[in-house]
Amino acid sequence: MASPLATIEPTTLEGVSTQELYRELLVRIGEDPNRDGLLRTPERMEKSMAFLTRGYTMNVTEVLHNALFDVDYDEMVIVKDIEFYSMCEHHLLPFFGKAHVAYVPNGKVIGLSKIPRLVDVFSRRLQVQERLTRQICDAITEAIQPQGVAVILEGQHLCMMMRGVEKQHSDTVTSAMVGVFKTQMQTRNEFLSLVRRQS
Repeated sequence: MASPLATIEPTTLEGVSTQELYRELLVRIGEDPNRDGLLRTPERMEKSMAFLTRGYTMNVTEVLHNALFDVDYDEMVIVKDIEFYSMCEHHLLPFFGKAHVAYVPNGKVIGLSKIPRLVDVFSRRLQVQERLTRQICDAITEAIQPQGVAVILEGQHLCMMMRGVEKQHSDTVTSAMVGVFKTQMQTRNEFLSLVRRQS
C-alpha cells in the first residue's frame, strides 16, 4: 500500500501534524505503526523531541534574569563536570559528556546554578560540539564582560559509536578561551590543572 504522505511536497506539509510525520517515518523505515508496541510511539516521539530540543524555546537573558550580581571578587570561578546532552545535527543522534566552565570576574558574577542552565540553553538544540563550546563562552562574555572565559567540553558521540567508524572509546574534546585565559599562560594552566584534578 502506498504511503499516504509519499506524494506530499515540502510546500504542502503545513497541515500535517508532527505525530503524522513521525508515523510516516515509522512506515518509511519498514515498520507497522498499527502494531501494539508502536500505537502511541508518534505521540511519545513528539514529546521526546520537544524535550530534547527545548533549548530553542530558551534564551540566555531569561535564564540569567536576576542572577547577575555585583561582587568585589577577581579570582577564577569554575563550575566543572556539568553533564550535558545534545543531538548531533548531522545524524540526529545524541552526543553527551561533561562541560567545564570558568571565568575571571570583572566586578560581576553569575549565580552558580545558572551556569549549568546556560549549558542547557545551547546543548538542547541540534548542534555540533565545536559550536556549542563557543556559544557557551560567548554567552558568558556578553552577559558579564569578565576578564576572561574558558570552556572545555568532553563528549562522546553516538554517530561515531553506533555507526560510521564505530569507535566505542573515543572522546571529543573542544575548548574556547578568551581574555586572560587566552593571553596569560599561568591563568590557562591553572584552569587546566583544576579541571584535571579528581574530586
